[in-house]
Amino acid sequence: MALNRDFVGRTYPPSAPYEVSRVKIREFAAAIGDSNPLYRDSEAAQAAGYPDVIAPPTFPIVFSLQSGGEALVDPDLGLNLAMVVHGEQRFEYVRPVCAGDQLVMTATITDIRTAGRNELLTVRSDVTTVEGEPVCVTYNTIVERGGAG
Repeated sequence: MALNRDFVGRTYPPSAPYEVSRVKIREFAAAIGDSNPLYRDSEAAQAAGYPDVIAPPTFPIVFSLQSGGEALVDPDLGLNLAMVVHGEQRFEYVRPVCAGDQLVMTATITDIRTAGRNELLTVRSDVTTVEGEPVCVTYNTIVERGGAG
């Protein structure tokens, strides 16, 4: 069954604040096998001009779908979560994510399209500090396998 195209353009309320910690950054860097000292050592990060350790570029995936998650489970969208796989992600940065940041995400469904027997859904999440400073924009595309045909 095709996804409901009426969802394109829907923006969801901002997420609850996500507090970025040194521990989460270190765990994420370890999980992706990146030993960059800027992700693990406050002194190295400060020497490079950052206020604290910074997160690897893909770190926002940890929380970026949080604010759009309610859309994915809305029965009117028609998404079969059992058939969903990760499609693509990309990030556009204004500045790095740093330990100590309190971030909120505002998600918008920007595209729903059919590709063969699959449905592709793209969510854009604008990531800012709780004070409203832009940090990055994430784009996440998920694939519902066999959704159309």
